[in-house]
Order: sequence, then C-alpha cells, then structure tokens
Amino acid sequence: MFLTNRLNHKNATRAEVLIVGAGPAGLGVATALKQAGVDNLLIVDAREIGASFLNWPNQMSLLTPSFHSNSFGLTDLNAIDPETSPADYLRTQHPKGHQYAKYLRAVAEYHKLPIRTGVQVSDLRKEEDHFVATTSKGDLFANIVVWASGQFFSPRDKAFPGADLALHSSKVHDWSDLEGDEFTVIGGYESGVDAALNLVELGKSVGLHSRGEPWSSDHPDPSRSLSPRTFDRLREILQSPEKTTKLDLYKNSDIKKVEESKGWWTLWDQDEIPSVSRTRPILANGFHSGLGLVENLFEFDENELPVFTEDADESTITPGLFYSGPALVHRNSLFCFIYKYRARFGVVALEVASRLGKTNVDEKLMPYLKAGFMNTDLDCCTECECTIKPPDSAPEPAAFS
Repeated sequence: MFLTNRLNHKNATRAEVLIVGAGPAGLGVATALKQAGVDNLLIVDAREIGASFLNWPNQMSLLTPSFHSNSFGLTDLNAIDPETSPADYLRTQHPKGHQYAKYLRAVAEYHKLPIRTGVQVSDLRKEEDHFVATTSKGDLFANIVVWASGQFFSPRDKAFPGADLALHSSKVHDWSDLEGDEFTVIGGYESGVDAALNLVELGKSVGLHSRGEPWSSDHPDPSRSLSPRTFDRLREILQSPEKTTKLDLYKNSDIKKVEESKGWWTLWDQDEIPSVSRTRPILANGFHSGLGLVENLFEFDENELPVFTEDADESTITPGLFYSGPALVHRNSLFCFIYKYRARFGVVALEVASRLGKTNVDEKLMPYLKAGFMNTDLDCCTECECTIKPPDSAPEPAAFS
C-alpha cells in the first residue's frame, strides 16, 4: 500500500524504463529502445551529456578510427546507432573528447531523447515489481532500469598504499599544465602509454612502470594489448633520435607502494626495489567498474568481475536491472570499447521491449541487427588460427629496463 500511494502521488516521476547515464552506453541503449517502440523512458545523469569525454585531457582522442561508410553497410566504429557517423558529423578520424561529446548531444537531439541532467542517483532499490531511484531531484519510479554509468569518474586511486599521493591521469585537464621536466607514470596500458607519449611530445623525460610488457603483446583482443594507433605513436617516438632518449619503459615493474618525502616521491615495486620521482607520479591504472552504487544488486565471480545474463546483460540476482557499458564481460571477453558494448544495444532493447509487451520488436530492430548492434554470438574470436604475425609486430625501444 505504501508503494502504491507513492506511485500515485501527483509529483512522482514514473517511466517504463529508467536509464542512468547519458554517455554513449546510455544514449545508445535509449535510441535502440525507441526504435523498438519504447517511448516511456527517462535518461538521467549526474552531470551532463558526454561528461566523461568533456573531462578528458585536451590531448586525448578516441583510439578507434571513425570513418563514414554507413551507406555501404559498414557502421562507423564510434557510432552509437546505425543511422549516424561521428566522422561524417565531426569531419575527423580520431575525435577529441569535446568533439565526441558534441556528437553525443547531436544524437540525443536527433532522436529527441528525454534527458534530465544534474540528477544524482544516491540509491536504487527494488520494491515489489518496481524500482525506486533516490535522486537529488526526488524519487524516480520505473519498471525496468538500465545502469549505464561510465567508469571515468571512478578512478582506481586507492589501489595500493600511497596511491592517493600520485595524480590520477583522469584528473589532468591538459598535460602542458604539469610543471617539471621529468615524470614517472605508473601503468603501461592505453592510459599510461598515452600519458607518457603526450609528455614526451612536450619535451619531457618519462619513466613508465608497467606490471607487464603490453608494448610487446600481440594478444588478438585489443582490450588486452595496445591499439594500433598507440603503437604508431610509440614507434614514431622510438624512431626519433631526439625523443627516444626521453622515454624509459620499465617492464614487469608492479608498483606496490608510494611514499612522499620533501621534494621527491619514492616508488616501491613487487621486489621492494625503490625508484625516485622528482615530480608527483602519474597514476594511470584505470578505473573501477562504474557499477559502484548498485554493486550489491549484481553478482560477481571469483575474479571479482560482474556477472550478467548472456541473454540480455541483466543482473542475475535483480530481475529487471540491466547493464550497458565498458564493464560488460562475457566468457572472458571484454566489451570495454564503444564498438564492442554497442553490439549489445539491440539485444537489451529486444528483451526490454518484448517484456513490456511491445509489438513487432524484431522487425523494428532489423536495422540494428544488420548493423551489428545485436550480437548474440558470445564465443568471440580470441585466438584465430588464421592470424598471420608480422615480424615487427612490437616496437623496439632503445633499451628495455
């Protein structure tokens, strides 16, 4: 009775589907849902459309290339729906953060998506057959929730003792703002290498500590190795006599502790071997899943990875709660790039729309199926026998440490 009274309150906000997050994951699922006939939906975001991208460092751009080939049946890799192309709209191949946010705003306007920004969700719970989201603007009620909150605002800045003494890469607005000539970067994958390369381009000397040796990895999954674009940038620096001496790559150097002294910082690796940084270390160790607030509503496996239903990326312990975004994982395959997790937009939309009793959903979502936005084959190719390994697949620094 209490829930019924609250739902009937004249000021209560109700929607068939509530989507939390106005980034590519949230907007992408929303456009698929509208295509499937779900009009009674609401998107909320604590900040603004594309907030994560607006907070990227000025030098950062998308790793995957944008190319307008929709008319030939090949959707732009960075598009979030089959009808649009960031390359066509922005006229650039690797959009900067502010450019991609502009594209997201254009998609939201084009599809007339109902979005409320500045709405901070502080709690989500299920009461009987409805979800109740407690927000800074009052309670929201929905039959189904799609959690699409990104990772950028959840940095792993407390991963080890003294990690908070370092500057997380997500806190840097422009690499040229950092004072000093010598820098230390902790983390050897995309964000770490990107930070190091940007600093070297500015004439700085950089020592990069990596848990492994990703610059030499030929893993077929681009989520587990450096992107071709990053390899290109790294090769360019390593082949430059002036720049290659400014970059030191320390492989298998897993930093476990950072201590601050007057005028320097000491980094300790897995073997308790110290190294010194004269400037505040840059921490580029990635982000938490982004589930944060709703982690208790999802199951996690023995590797602390979230578990989703293979049918439609739904929570296995909270029916009606779906997920969309870079934390998606199935059968040890990571869906952390836009072109990966967008492949499930149509899958989620099909399930949600069908559950809500919408008609002709399969037919309405046919454009999503044709464009590869409804991938149900989770046996992703991770080790192709047909792969031909080039002799120079990995760049060679002047000296590995």
